[in-house]
Amino acid sequence: MTHQSTHAYMPGLADAGGQVAQLRQVLALIDEIAGRQHAPVHDAGLDEAARVSAAYAHAAPVVQRRFDRLAGETAAWAAAGVETLLRLSDSGRPSAAAAGVLGDALRKALKSLAASVGV
Repeated sequence: MTHQSTHAYMPGLADAGGQVAQLRQVLALIDEIAGRQHAPVHDAGLDEAARVSAAYAHAAPVVQRRFDRLAGETAAWAAAGVETLLRLSDSGRPSAAAAGVLGDALRKALKSLAASVGV
């Protein structure tokens, strides 16, 4: 007789709060490029990440998959946007306005991510 672990595999569980925290750090970089003042990503960001992690852990699998998909999509377009902003900046072209638009979009996406798990 074999003994099988009773722990279910949950692909995003360990990463849900971490994904939000990383996206918050990306947002801080974008705000810096945009010339916006931003609050340090410390207590509030950690609290948000903890709340998202807890909500994710208690969410139904379909909700978890939706969060994972949205987080992956958000990370992909945010990374592409930052890459473009850095190229603009390196070439001496203005990037503050584009960074402002990207920052606003990322803020909205972070709210949607949190709401997707009921935070």
